Amino acid sequence: MSNPVRLADRVAVVTGAGQGLGRAIAIRYAAEGARVAVVDINESTAQGVADEITASGGTAIAVPCDVSQRRAVNDAAARIAAELGTITVLVSNAGLTRPAMLWKMTDEQWSTVLDIHLNGSFYWLQAVVPGMQEAKKGHIIFTTSSAGINGTIGQINYASAKAALLGMTRSAARELAAYNIVVNAVAPAAATPMTENLRSNEKLNDNYLQRIPLKRWADPEEIAGTYVFLASDETDYMTGQVLAIDGGLVMVR
Repeated sequence: MSNPVRLADRVAVVTGAGQGLGRAIAIRYAAEGARVAVVDINESTAQGVADEITASGGTAIAVPCDVSQRRAVNDAAARIAAELGTITVLVSNAGLTRPAMLWKMTDEQWSTVLDIHLNGSFYWLQAVVPGMQEAKKGHIIFTTSSAGINGTIGQINYASAKAALLGMTRSAARELAAYNIVVNAVAPAAATPMTENLRSNEKLNDNYLQRIPLKRWADPEEIAGTYVFLASDETDYMTGQVLAIDGGLVMVR
């Protein structure tokens, strides 16, 4: 483990932490001194990440949770607070895709994606804010996407959810500023299981990379550093912002 300096004494919740970007964030947070709740719907993958962290000298617990269910979120938040302490960092990162052209999209495809990305983020936001208000400190980070900024083809459900998260980020930032709680978002472009279908299609992947000035996907570990920054004291005066860590795909104005 690295020297626990930047996130020492923080209790961090990372949702969707069983694999991909969430896993990289959880491991990096623990390396920076945070006590980490590895939250994932898949208990075995969450436990695997937590075991990896503890084997390296960090502190982590695995917390199975379906973020689309408010009661499950509230129960998970209560358990984390009881076992690790007051939650001071939230990374709402859990997600999935259900692609289809808009005229073929089913109600199930639409609602499933909105339930996980948008409702899940809102449930976790409401679950952690009271503790942060009492502590008068907090860092909240949402994972959005270039799809929510520029739109996309074949995933109107995903783009709509990610665009809504931008509004949630900025509204929450305004409401919570009085409590010294900052709220920001990251729009990443990383090689993760969620982008596997795109990356495994040679034509789609080539077309996508042509839009990225740096001409490559990031490893999740490259993106994780931005989440450390957003959870640290260095961003105590930064709120309502979206950082596009995407090789230049989106030039956010």
